[in-house]
Amino acid sequence: MKYGVAAFPSKELQDLANSYRKRYDPHYELITPHITLKEPFEADGAEIKEVVEEMAKIAKRQKPFKLHATRVSSFSPVTNTLYFKVEPNEELLALHEDLHSDFFGGMPDYSFVPHITIAQKLSDSEHSDIFGQLKMAGIDHEEIIDRIHLLYKLEDGSWTVYDTFRLTGAE
Repeated sequence: MKYGVAAFPSKELQDLANSYRKRYDPHYELITPHITLKEPFEADGAEIKEVVEEMAKIAKRQKPFKLHATRVSSFSPVTNTLYFKVEPNEELLALHEDLHSDFFGGMPDYSFVPHITIAQKLSDSEHSDIFGQLKMAGIDHEEIIDRIHLLYKLEDGSWTVYDTFRLTGAE
């Protein structure tokens, strides 16, 4: 089964992201607006128990983090994806690193760009048109994220929460 790790922002920020996603993101109905903390990975029943135990330890080690969405940006020319850029900070980077320890297979091949996708799979002309509009609209949103979620993928391609972990930084 496929699993992933994400953080969900407040309803306020989800509603704002969804106001764009319902028009510009074909994955709109598959997953709630989120920050991907760990890309999808495969695990069976026995492995997922170990993953849950490890994530519980991580949640005890890691502190809540500030989500500060500062602007609309793009992954162009790699993909025509638009997103709310989330400013990296010490807590968020430490959490990401912890979720990519040797237990989880090490660091990913690409650098971590914290973001909330608002549009993807756009044509080149749609991308430049919408990006121009959204850049002018802008965003400046701050909140504290104190939990992360282990998600799993259903047969219809949608994602749902398998378990939730409260970030306490107690250890």
